[in-house]
Amino acid sequence: MTTEHGAPTLDDVARAAGVSRSTASRAINGGERVSPEAQAAVDDAVARLGYSPNRAARSLVTRRTDSIALVVPEPDARILTDPFLAGVLRGVSEGLTGTELQLVLLLSRPDERPGHIARYLRSGHVDGAIVVSHHRDDRLEPELSRSHLPAVFVGRPFKPEGLHYVDVDNVAGCWGTAGTVVLRGHHRRPCRRVATITGPLDMTATLDRLEGWRAELGEAGLPADVVAHGDFTAAGGAAAMEQILDEHPDIDGLFAASDLMATGALEVLRARGRSVPDDVKIVGFDALGVAERTTPRLTTVEQPLVQMVSVATSTLLDMLAGERVADEPRILTPHLVEGETA
Repeated sequence: MTTEHGAPTLDDVARAAGVSRSTASRAINGGERVSPEAQAAVDDAVARLGYSPNRAARSLVTRRTDSIALVVPEPDARILTDPFLAGVLRGVSEGLTGTELQLVLLLSRPDERPGHIARYLRSGHVDGAIVVSHHRDDRLEPELSRSHLPAVFVGRPFKPEGLHYVDVDNVAGCWGTAGTVVLRGHHRRPCRRVATITGPLDMTATLDRLEGWRAELGEAGLPADVVAHGDFTAAGGAAAMEQILDEHPDIDGLFAASDLMATGALEVLRARGRSVPDDVKIVGFDALGVAERTTPRLTTVEQPLVQMVSVATSTLLDMLAGERVADEPRILTPHLVEGETA
């Protein structure tokens, strides 16, 4: 329904409800200091008139944008090809079901100045943020630490003090999980020369998985000197595997810090005439669908992504609702997913 002068206005709602304009505004924008009778009258008037509040004007009153940011400081191609990032996007979007919050996706651009995303968040464009795949130099941690913007990291920050985050125990994922399979035989021969392909060294997940790999080899009394650096992509894993075989042709085991990198390594080993798992055993990390499609099927460490994203999203919603949330991080336990490569 419209009024004689077009779309219904706040004044029209106030007149129809028999209340003042300020009371109508408060009722529409949260019901603070509004009697139940006035609230009911305003709700009825809104329904009868078909009134839709001006969101820009509403934000001036509530200081809310009704939107949250999913911050992925990676190029846009990564979110379309990386199952971890794609899973986070789906999970956060599903976690907002039943709310009126809109999801704003913030990605890095090649020509972007350092700190651009952090400045956007600081400028009040969103009510909160979930940050995933962050890097040491993207400036998100210090900016969010000293701001009042509710935020949750998926993945341990480098300096976690004052920040909320959810993570998987990446160290344990290598030490005692992947290591059990690669180093201790597990139905086949134990390995004596184990390499690793890391992710980018400016990410905490990379450093934690590398730490776990080194700890496992140290406990087994084996050298931890065969390290090649990748970028969590299949192409990066292939390039790293080429480097490892050129420099250390005697390797008989590999821990790849992501399943995508493991797939690239598998292709190179096949091209080089190395049998998996007879010549080289491989364990990946993620278990987000990639491992099920490899030949042979990849043995991997499961990252409980659905639970991580669910916890992060519900924590942010609690913060936005003004509820007290625990300062302690939520650290989830990884699990081995048996395959045919180890």
